[in-house]
Amino acid sequence: MNVQNKLQKSLKELSFSGAFYAQKDEEVLIGSNGFQNRSERITNQVKTRFSIASGSKIFTSVAICMLVEMGKISFETKLIDCLDIKFPYFDKEITIHHLLTHTSGVPDYFDEEEMDDYEVLWESRPMYHVRNPKDFLPLFQHERMQADVGSSFRYNNSGYILLGLMIEHVAQCSFTDFIEKHIFRKANMQDSGYFEMDRLPKSTAFGYIVEPDGTWKTNMYSIPVKGGPDGGAYVTVEDMAKFWQSLMGYKFLSKKMTEILLQPREVVVAEDGIYYGYAGYMEVNEHQEVIKYIQMGYDPGVNYRAVYEPKSDMLIVVCSNEAEGAYELLKEMESIL
Repeated sequence: MNVQNKLQKSLKELSFSGAFYAQKDEEVLIGSNGFQNRSERITNQVKTRFSIASGSKIFTSVAICMLVEMGKISFETKLIDCLDIKFPYFDKEITIHHLLTHTSGVPDYFDEEEMDDYEVLWESRPMYHVRNPKDFLPLFQHERMQADVGSSFRYNNSGYILLGLMIEHVAQCSFTDFIEKHIFRKANMQDSGYFEMDRLPKSTAFGYIVEPDGTWKTNMYSIPVKGGPDGGAYVTVEDMAKFWQSLMGYKFLSKKMTEILLQPREVVVAEDGIYYGYAGYMEVNEHQEVIKYIQMGYDPGVNYRAVYEPKSDMLIVVCSNEAEGAYELLKEMESIL
């Protein structure tokens, strides 16, 4: 069975809805399946834009590294010295490094160790008011620390909201404007952006949630109306390929700063060699060399996975507008390649 036939078989078995891109050596696999709009029976295309939830945290990390390289801040800059916002219970020693590596201990507005349904957050809060990083502050600003600063890794969305606020303060522009100008435009990611749910551009996939009775609804009322520093950018699979090509080609940062961004730092799962760094999760070998960089994003109606293997220069990107399927398809494509 040839590669395309294997892929088609996998797409059918998984009932996958979304798009995918894979590249290794000279071989490129690209395609799509399912519907971007179920009501109108509009199919997903390679050029369809998908939300990637927390998969866009890496844009925030790159932006911070840009500002460090400009000399505007350092990784040891303290939160208290950078933002004129009162956090009455936060440790005064929290630095940018702590926030980037999820070791700050700040209260997470969506603690994934305690909660498993992001949609529940917005049942009592007007999600249509959440359009800027500052709009997240009421969710955690006056809460107490959930851990001692620097004590351990604990995945934290609030920390990236704080990083976004710091970017706005230092760069004197909105977070999304900074990312779109300094990352998306530099990488020629023409179809990517931070779009508002009530103003989605053409060729953008609705996210779909399956109900207990098997029917479907969109995620319009299940996530913030506009994404920000902790997630929610919309991209195409081809644009994410351009992002990695630009990152590894030093279009965003110098070679030295790119190496700092990509360095493994916090042990997440020691027995599996999974680490976390400024660029997200990564798998390392016994020599502390990175085998692959792992990107993921989950929201109601959103499922994103991507891997980049530096040694073989293999890249796989999978975007789905349903809650499941991206990881399974990625593993199939890894096997095929």
